[in-house]
Amino acid sequence: MTTAPASALDAAADDATLPAPLVIAIATQKGGVGKTTTTVNLGARLALAGYNVLIVDLEPQAQAGTALGITLGGLPDPAENEAELQRSLGFILQMALQKFPRPHLKQAMFDRTEEVLEGFEGNGALCVLASEEASMSAAQNAFVTKPYKETATLRHILLQEARGFHFVLIDTPPAVSHLNAVALAAADYVVTVCIPEYQSIKGALVLSAATHAVETNTGGECKPQLLGALLNRSNPESAWTTQDIDIRNAMIGDGINAEPGRGLFPFVTDVRRDVRISESYIYGRPAVVRFPNHSCGKQYTGVVEEILDRIELPRQKWTIADPVLMEENADA
Repeated sequence: MTTAPASALDAAADDATLPAPLVIAIATQKGGVGKTTTTVNLGARLALAGYNVLIVDLEPQAQAGTALGITLGGLPDPAENEAELQRSLGFILQMALQKFPRPHLKQAMFDRTEEVLEGFEGNGALCVLASEEASMSAAQNAFVTKPYKETATLRHILLQEARGFHFVLIDTPPAVSHLNAVALAAADYVVTVCIPEYQSIKGALVLSAATHAVETNTGGECKPQLLGALLNRSNPESAWTTQDIDIRNAMIGDGINAEPGRGLFPFVTDVRRDVRISESYIYGRPAVVRFPNHSCGKQYTGVVEEILDRIELPRQKWTIADPVLMEENADA
């Protein structure tokens, strides 16, 4: 297990002259849609493109860390185990809320660049700020007792201590919770994930409205913008049912000018159901790294290209998925 970030980033983390990273929260209101696999694959693909990327695991289940080969706790030596748990994001948030001394992010994060991106050239750094269930659950409980302004705690930490990274991607809990609010407040941009099921659309539209409300709830301090929705585990067009078509059109909603809760600005690229994506979890290397030239790798590449374009352009110039006419496709 690697214990420290890359030396260049280690030195850069304290350099206040460097620009702050762009923070993207991958968020949903429904579990089981592939949020974690989306987070680590997009993060790894950005790193392959030469960007320095920090994956932040804000979920108590700690799956993003595991997907990159990091699992905190379980060491046989009690002192070593305690020291490792103090590197967890949950512990850092608890200490920050109580104004107690805590590890700097550069001391807590794990550099996975060599292990995950081995064999590639021209890549940036890929680091992870890992989670652990007990400490993250305790952090969530701590936020409940604090004034709402403390929701911006993670954003303050990232903007100060994650300089040197181009992007921070946050894997969020799949629920309406204080941790979800912390992620939205930390983000500059939000990407939501849907699957071809009606329930996922309802949750994504709720998330869209919640994202818009953050600016008001934080008194203008935090201003996340919904960047779009990814349709994950999609079916090939030849196999579309009425539900597939309904889902795609519901994601578009009122189109590019949709008000919060009325549309999701879906990406043109979707990610097909592919066993290589789920199997990659157990290897600690995302599918976009293991299979860059297969369809799954190319699809994540397409999504990253759209994300980068949307960050640079005003929303009116974004290209979103086209609506589907029912009569042109097969019935359910």
